[in-house]
Amino acid sequence: MSRYAGKIKVVGEDLLRFPADPKTLDPLGTVAALYVEPKGCYVGVPGVDPWDEARDARTYAGPHPVVAHPPCQRWGRFWHGSTRKPHQYKLGDDGGCFYAALHSVHIYGGVIEHPADSHAWANFDIRKPPRAGGWIAAYPEETRAWTCCVYQGHYGHASGKPTWLLVVGVKREDLPDLRWGKTEQRLPAWMIERYGYEKARRIGVVAMVGGKNKTAIRNATPEPFRDLLLSIARQAHNVGAKLETTAPAKN
Repeated sequence: MSRYAGKIKVVGEDLLRFPADPKTLDPLGTVAALYVEPKGCYVGVPGVDPWDEARDARTYAGPHPVVAHPPCQRWGRFWHGSTRKPHQYKLGDDGGCFYAALHSVHIYGGVIEHPADSHAWANFDIRKPPRAGGWIAAYPEETRAWTCCVYQGHYGHASGKPTWLLVVGVKREDLPDLRWGKTEQRLPAWMIERYGYEKARRIGVVAMVGGKNKTAIRNATPEPFRDLLLSIARQAHNVGAKLETTAPAKN
């Protein structure tokens, strides 16, 4: 496991109850978009400061709230690598990207997006959200950190793409009601007829229509979903939580 893969938590009653520092408040509502593609949907959007791989989002030091898309490969279902070559990689060995994103969202507020069932949630003691949707407290005795499961297919993605969100620095009553629940079945009739339902479901719509670009299509954030994440982050300016970390996990 990565040397950055230690737990992170907020200290007791200090949790997100510090007033924002007026010296760092941004009246224009700028949001830092972390771990994004250099030609992706965040680039060129007014009020967005995009951080691609070249800028190294692990070094982000504020002052804006964030929308973070840390790499998910080492946290997902196939974190170990290809099924043909299992255990090529270590769980959570992402170079400290998720840890840094979590640190940023707890300090500056905002939202982290990751695939549903990401192992990062359990590794960092974030509660598992219900698949059916709805916001729940991300940590025990929490008041301004929330998590949920939402399907990006409701916001324009070609597939359902179940996604987990972690939001910090927003009151429960200020969180939007999302389009909860699974998306309807999108497999075309010809695909089911040719392969049968179970195989067609395993192949997936994106694999059939994407060709060599299927990975980029699968990973892409639809613009309506991007705008939703930005709107959430803009409510979470400079929450200023105090943090403490445990010792990094040992390999």
